[in-house]
Amino acid sequence: MTKINQLIRQWPKGSILTLSYLKTVGIDRGLVQRYIKSGWIESVGYGAYKLAGDRVSWQGAVYGLQQQMNVHAGAKTALELKGFGHYLGSSINMLFLFAPPRQPLPRWFEQNNWFVNVLYTRAGLFGKNELHSITEHSFNDFSIPISIPERAILEMLYFVPSLQGFDEAMKIMEMLTSLRPELVQHLLEVCKSIKVKRLFLYMAEKQNHFWFEQLNQDKIDLGRGKRSIVKNGVFNKKYQITVPKEYGA
Repeated sequence: MTKINQLIRQWPKGSILTLSYLKTVGIDRGLVQRYIKSGWIESVGYGAYKLAGDRVSWQGAVYGLQQQMNVHAGAKTALELKGFGHYLGSSINMLFLFAPPRQPLPRWFEQNNWFVNVLYTRAGLFGKNELHSITEHSFNDFSIPISIPERAILEMLYFVPSLQGFDEAMKIMEMLTSLRPELVQHLLEVCKSIKVKRLFLYMAEKQNHFWFEQLNQDKIDLGRGKRSIVKNGVFNKKYQITVPKEYGA
């Protein structure tokens, strides 16, 4: 079997492969250019390629992206993929991407239309050693890294109220009945956002989830001072945050 036949056979449909990956399977830039001229593959930008005529969605783009950098889909995107939200799979209309600080997206990713709105965040909410809170989610022939629900809900609350509505966040929190308390505890202890931790605990307590009672808040740094989450709300004394009036203090 020739190299190109083997490559086409093994190439996950609907995905991007990068030059850095292709080199690991013995295909250098020269061969890539030859395959492009022969009409087998197409360039989508510098160092990134797809099968000729293939339609690549955001999932396939992230598959290619993670070959070049440490990145994962998180926040509401990850929760929706796990069934906690209004959208499922390809119907997702907002892609929340997370990466470590000082890690820019490659131009090939930024310059293409992946049929979703992309929000790229390098907030550094957690340390780089929290890889146990990232899992793989499969799409037909390939998989991409996404946050587990315990991490994704914390990532989602980071965007309240600017890009994420308080009401929707509360509704999604209501669905999270089976979070694992030991993972929640650990992530709350290492999370670097005071606002996120306070908001999470407030919402979890409001929903009266069984796992909430198993958390040890004495080990969670909630900082000092007040945090205004929404305007014209009411003040919750326990968590020192301002929340919408309809939820009460």
